[in-house]
Amino acid sequence: KPKKGACMKSGKTCNKKLSEKSRYNVPPSAEFVARVSGIATMGKLPYQETANGLDAAFIGVPIDTGTSNRPGARFGPRQIRAESAMLRAYNSGTRAAPYESLMVADIGDVNVNVYDLKDTCKRIREAFRSVLATGCIPLTMGGDHTIAYPILQAVADKHGPVGLVHVDAHADTSDVVLGEKIGHGTPFRRCVEEGLLDCKRVVQIGLRGTGYSPDAYEWSRAQGFRVVQVEECWFKSLAPLMAEVRTQMGSGPVYLSFDIDALDPAFAPGTGTPEIAGLTPIQGLEIIRGCRGLNLVGCDLVEVSPPYDTTGNTALTAANLLFEMMCVLPKMKYYD
Repeated sequence: KPKKGACMKSGKTCNKKLSEKSRYNVPPSAEFVARVSGIATMGKLPYQETANGLDAAFIGVPIDTGTSNRPGARFGPRQIRAESAMLRAYNSGTRAAPYESLMVADIGDVNVNVYDLKDTCKRIREAFRSVLATGCIPLTMGGDHTIAYPILQAVADKHGPVGLVHVDAHADTSDVVLGEKIGHGTPFRRCVEEGLLDCKRVVQIGLRGTGYSPDAYEWSRAQGFRVVQVEECWFKSLAPLMAEVRTQMGSGPVYLSFDIDALDPAFAPGTGTPEIAGLTPIQGLEIIRGCRGLNLVGCDLVEVSPPYDTTGNTALTAANLLFEMMCVLPKMKYYD
């Protein structure tokens, strides 16, 4: 088990320059250690069994039992970890220095029950309660979007009702689907019913596609959510939108939930319910970077389905988006 502040080594080489001036976990640099070597953890960070002593942790929730169309998201965390070997230590765009700011590690996966979705939700809720009890901020790799419901149950237990930045092609506010209340199309309906969300501090960005009614987002608006359909995002920067979102969210706790199908399937085909005419990766970055300064208490990236991701580019995009999420957490150091 790596010591606090140590970097992972392969032979006698490691990223000495960064690790010698840091008291945090520092992944090895590809300048010295081949990317293809070693056990796949998120960003080649150290693995530890619990969140104790961590400011933030990458955690996988490998389920697709709540999926309504293409399966495969249970393999998402593994593929994201594999593609994350491309990540480096600094954010060249924002000049964030996460490994000079936070103690971060990969704490593995929730031990889900692939035969029982309700039991899986209970396991997720209990696992995240344990993570949050340590003061650690979870950065979650899905898994299908069902996982947001039990995670937000745990988050609200600690922080009370939270604001939500929800990036998705779908509102995920259905009541009952095929007779079931729990699935990847229902998590935010359940969250509202249980008082987990501060509804005036909820924004849904990128919603699109065909619907089961003339206005598929009527319920969201009725709760007080701000709904930003994808047509409002076409051909423009989303930086002005995010300035408004920061005002909407204020200083209270905020959760960020990013479904990879928010991006157009030309960029991210490896997902379960793709919809055409989506956001670009650039807009995805603008949304996440636009969360800088918010009181983020948790983030997730869901719905990567490797069987439909033949090039690995969907998982690679997901890994980069998760890195960007880490780079906007509170206490982040930025170089001028």
